Amino acid sequence: MKLSQKALKAINNPVTRRRLMDVLGCTEFTIARYIQKNSDNLTKAAALQVIREVTKHPDEEILEVEKK
Repeated sequence: MKLSQKALKAINNPVTRRRLMDVLGCTEFTIARYIQKNSDNLTKAAALQVIREVTKHPDEEILEVEKK
């Protein structure tokens, strides 16, 4: 699974990146790279909890199924 473009735009700010750094245990540079590449690390349970709190969107608007 990947994040939707809507979710990626909503979390690409310093405050949210800092919260993601805390829950994922990595640097801001790594979080920025995750956002840029739409890494599946952003779909880990801890990251999704932060994303849900920040965006207030349902999972259907946050996640999209990868097309193979």
